[in-house]
Amino acid sequence: MSNKCNICPRKCMIDRTKNKGFCGETYDLVVARASLHMWEEPCISGNNGSGTVFFSGCNLKCVYCQNYNISTKNDGKQITIERLSEIFLELQEKQALNINLVTPTHYVSQIIEALKLAKNKGLTIPIIYNSSGYESVDTLKKLEGLIDIYLPDFKYYDDIYSIKYSNAPNYFNIASNALSEMVRQVGNPKFDKNNIIKKGVIVRHLLLPGLINDSKKILKYLYETYKDNIYISIMNQYTPLPHVKKYKELDRKITDKEYDELINYAIDLGITNGFIQEGETCKESFIPDFNNEGV
Repeated sequence: MSNKCNICPRKCMIDRTKNKGFCGETYDLVVARASLHMWEEPCISGNNGSGTVFFSGCNLKCVYCQNYNISTKNDGKQITIERLSEIFLELQEKQALNINLVTPTHYVSQIIEALKLAKNKGLTIPIIYNSSGYESVDTLKKLEGLIDIYLPDFKYYDDIYSIKYSNAPNYFNIASNALSEMVRQVGNPKFDKNNIIKKGVIVRHLLLPGLINDSKKILKYLYETYKDNIYISIMNQYTPLPHVKKYKELDRKITDKEYDELINYAIDLGITNGFIQEGETCKESFIPDFNNEGV
C-alpha cells in the first residue's frame, strides 16, 4: 500500500507517515478543541449544543480563513485514534446533539477507525461532516454509512476567485461533484420533533466582500440543481483578520446592504429551505478559542 497521500483533490502525493502534506499535517491526529458549540445553525446546535471536534490543518487554506490558528498555524494537540473515539463518547455524555467533525478531510482514514470504535462502545448520535466542500468523491464514498449529515461550504463559482483566494483551480466542478455524492449518500433532510436535523445536507455559503455576483451564481446553481432537497445557509459572518490585510478588497466586513441584496435574491429564486444570520455575527467571538479544551 502506498503512503503517498491522495485523499483530497490536491493529490499532493506526500508520504504523510514522514512529512506534512499540503494540509500542513502528517497522519498523526492533531485536534485543537472538542466542546459543545452553540453557534451553528439552529437545527444543529439546538439548546444542548453541537459536539464540535476541530481538527488542525486544512487542505484548502483560504487566505481569509476564520480559523487561521488551526488551519495554517496548526495549533492543537496530537492524540491517538483511540483517544478520538473517547472524545466522541465524552461529547455524547455531555448531551451533545451530534458529533461535528470540523475540517476533517485530511484525517478521513483515522476518523473512520475512531467512529467504528466509538459506535461499538455506544455512540448513537448523528455524525456531521463539516468541510470546505473541496473533497474527493472517492474519499467521500469511504464515509458512506458513517456520516448522517453533510455540512459543506460552497465557496466559489468563478475560478478567478478560487485560484486567487484558495489556490484551488476547478473548485466549482470539484465541489459540485462532491456535493452530488453527499446528497446521494444521505438523501433529503430529516428532522426530529424538536426541529433538530438527523439526516441530510446543509450547504453553507459565506458572502465575501465584493463577491455578491459570484454568490448569486452559487445560490442559483444550488437551487436549480437541488430545489428543496438541501438546505442553504447564507452567512454574513466574514471577519477580516490581520493576516488578510494584503488583500485590500477583503479587509472589511460585509455591509448590511450587500447581505440584504443576496437574501432578497435568494427569496426571489424561491429558496425557502434556508438559514440567514441576523445581528452582529461578524465578530471574533464567533471564532472559538483553540485552547485544546476537551482534547
